[in-house]
Amino acid sequence: MLKVVVGSRNPVKVNSVRNVFLKFFQDLEVVGEDVGSKVSVQPRTEEETMEGARSRADQVFERFRPDFSVGVEGGVQRIGDNIFSFAWVCIKSREGLVGLGRTASFPVPRKVMELVEGGLEMGEANDLVFKVEGSKQRGGLIGHLSKGKLDRTGLNEQGVVCALLPFLNKELY
Repeated sequence: MLKVVVGSRNPVKVNSVRNVFLKFFQDLEVVGEDVGSKVSVQPRTEEETMEGARSRADQVFERFRPDFSVGVEGGVQRIGDNIFSFAWVCIKSREGLVGLGRTASFPVPRKVMELVEGGLEMGEANDLVFKVEGSKQRGGLIGHLSKGKLDRTGLNEQGVVCALLPFLNKELY
């Protein structure tokens, strides 16, 4: 049985990893473990966000020595007058292979953007603007903006698939 450990207990992150791994592998166990990202609570650049994903994957790999360790980290980056939201995914294997993948990005609404720039984490800002609780562990901002057509789990699945590509095509990487 393959053991996959995700560097978070957030059900959105764990489920996105589980959903994708089940498309490619059979007989596996996916669990989430709490680790810090070792970056700011709300990463504000591509590089910082990627580093958070790497850090999460590294920490659970060192602690649990699974077949695969996975870090998923959401972040934002300002481009011109807009802030875009996205996530990076890092997957490590026992063989030492590392895969990185990124989700699509989307523009953050001004009301949410102002709160994030004021120091709030995206999930907290989202909860305030949409008057909900715990949205980062459910549909997230993308769920609200897309009227439920795409949720945070689905968005993160893109990054997990992309990070898995080197493992699925070892002869090419």
